[in-house]
Amino acid sequence: MPQDEFIIKTYLMVDALYNQLVQKPLRRGGFAPKLSDCELICMEIVGEFLGMDTDKKIWQYFKQHWQNWFPNLGSYPNFAKQCANLYWVKQQMHQKITANWCEQTEYYADAFPIAVCKFARAKRHQNFRAYATFGYCASKKETYYGFKGHLLITRSGMIKAFTFTAANVDERQVLPELLEGKTGFVGADKGYLSSELKDEMKQSHINLQTPYRSNMKDDRSPQFLKWLKNSRRMIETVIGQLTERFNMEIVRAKNLFHQSNRFIRKILSHNFCCLLNQQIQHPINYSICWVNWVLRMALNL
Repeated sequence: MPQDEFIIKTYLMVDALYNQLVQKPLRRGGFAPKLSDCELICMEIVGEFLGMDTDKKIWQYFKQHWQNWFPNLGSYPNFAKQCANLYWVKQQMHQKITANWCEQTEYYADAFPIAVCKFARAKRHQNFRAYATFGYCASKKETYYGFKGHLLITRSGMIKAFTFTAANVDERQVLPELLEGKTGFVGADKGYLSSELKDEMKQSHINLQTPYRSNMKDDRSPQFLKWLKNSRRMIETVIGQLTERFNMEIVRAKNLFHQSNRFIRKILSHNFCCLLNQQIQHPINYSICWVNWVLRMALNL
């Protein structure tokens, strides 16, 4: 797929969703920005695809390479302000995508660390002092200071639900919120192991399955345990994409609102990537390769 076709496809998808969600003008007073909301969201999504995780990098890239396609692209301050003001629209787009293309009954949950600063600077950090806490990441075997991201994905790799909490919040406390209004099978790791939580989920028609500890009796078949282990690799792949491609673990904002805007943009970009992969009949496992191919196309401009 040539890059110009990639931008066109993304814009058409954004425009279709935007027209379904926004029936009335968003701005009641003042002058509307010359750059349309659909153009800006398209630029954000394409920019995230290409590994640009800040407003300034996205603005600079389109200003240098695609100014003729986006002639109304103005100054960077106006661009950044418009990005933040469209947080609600991007959130609604994510909900619309998950409602239309994520009708599944098989989910996978996991959490990952989001450090707001280096551990040595934690006591001097000021921006998120009222919200960030110390937490421990078992996979990395390290203590960090910041937040914890919580994901719920479908079998195909689409992000169904996401939230972030203080780093010391237990994953098991957040799972009922992620699964609100959903039923079916949920696979997770040992961090979600709890007989009380499993019974609570069962009452909501949710079958929560996790690996057991080595000192616990497990009556489940070896075939099922192998299938559960292999199936859970999907969410590990998704978290790897979010952290390596979209820099989800890096905090660049100075307040919760702008940080939330960064998160929803990255999640929306990931889900758009999944939809485009489905259109070209590639599974989610190949999305990183496909995005890298798009990146190479961009560098050849």
